[in-house]
Amino acid sequence: MSTLYIRLPSKAAADSAPHWLALACPFALVSHGSTIERQGVSLLSDLSDTLAKSQRVVVVVAASDVTLLRLQVPPLSSARMKSALPNLVEDQLIADPADCVVVAGGLSGISGSSGKLRTVAVVQRAWLDLLVKTLIGFGAHHLEALPAQLCLSNEFGQLGQSGESVQPGGVTAAIDEWNTDIGMTLRLSEQDGIGLAVNVGQNESTAHEVISTLFAVVPEAKITLYVPQASVLAYQNEINSSGTLNKRINVFADNWSRWIAGANATTLDLMSGLGAGTGPALDWRPWRWPLALTALVLIMNAAALNIDWWRMKSENHALRTAMIQIYKSAYPKESVIIDPIAQMQQKIAISKRESGQAAPDDFTAITAAFGEAWASTVATKGNAPAIAALEYRERSLFVRFKPGGEAPTQQVKDVLAKYGLSLGLAMQNLASEQSGAVVWQIRSAK
Repeated sequence: MSTLYIRLPSKAAADSAPHWLALACPFALVSHGSTIERQGVSLLSDLSDTLAKSQRVVVVVAASDVTLLRLQVPPLSSARMKSALPNLVEDQLIADPADCVVVAGGLSGISGSSGKLRTVAVVQRAWLDLLVKTLIGFGAHHLEALPAQLCLSNEFGQLGQSGESVQPGGVTAAIDEWNTDIGMTLRLSEQDGIGLAVNVGQNESTAHEVISTLFAVVPEAKITLYVPQASVLAYQNEINSSGTLNKRINVFADNWSRWIAGANATTLDLMSGLGAGTGPALDWRPWRWPLALTALVLIMNAAALNIDWWRMKSENHALRTAMIQIYKSAYPKESVIIDPIAQMQQKIAISKRESGQAAPDDFTAITAAFGEAWASTVATKGNAPAIAALEYRERSLFVRFKPGGEAPTQQVKDVLAKYGLSLGLAMQNLASEQSGAVVWQIRSAK
């Protein structure tokens, strides 16, 4: 799984630039969790292909654009918590909470009986919405937006990612340079951090301005400062020239491993505070070829079925036309032709009767065949029942037996089959059922 990490400029830096998209952003492309495949600084427009191909995009929002608050929150469900947050933070904000995205983090401890202590992040809705829509427009998928101060290393009192010693109980800071605008990110504690936007004049020293601001914001605690690789020497010289103050600040080169580790440990996602309309859409790209193949198979099957139907319909039309022509040629005076096969069979049967030939279902033909079959069967089966009546109707011969004895049904059926006749049990009336008499129905098998 590939993940693209991007550190975006602050709103102050974007406002001072002709267009915020003209500001280059640090990025890192990571695969398999922590392997950095590519990193550098680039414009967002130049990262459009990488954004579209990455399975996950993590945006580190500038710390100066995100305000972290520590609030006592009563135990509420997720839906009620989301609706109650604007009212809980209203007294601590200058702006209207309706114009902000307010997201609550996880629980970090218990403070009294009024509720549990939570970290709440507040960011301007319009700015975050602009960032998200721009990234989605470039093709970003599965977007996450994290506060920069919570992505900074939180290993207080332990070794940092590169082996340097992080000052116990101190402050961790990082510097992002956007032309003359400097973004300062400070991690004050496990769940607290701030951001500052510093504008440096053309003739002023960036390192001097940053160090002075840090000493003013953090007057006593020890500071671990991470700066761009190219600026390490300038910051180190500035600290050495500051006299006794240099004993409480250490400078190291910034690296993406630290930010990636911090981002993976952060659960406070600002995207959860945006509406569904601005969230990332479902990534259909992995399904493009399977869906296209499925659609192609369905189209081919539908086309094959339609082609086969049209072929069979054409054959049916051709056969019917040929049969009608044959029927008309044989019987030119016939004007009404509904079923040429049945009408032809009827005409042939009539012609046979007129010429003296008996039809297979005529009374004489059926009676003669039954007589031969019955005579041959009775000769071999002596206990056959007596015949009570013979009845010819509906082109079938009905044979009614007297009660008593077993009718040789199977033997007679086998003999009649040689004459093209079939034998079956006919529907009996109530009197026959009560008397136990058997009734055969003999008709043409064709």
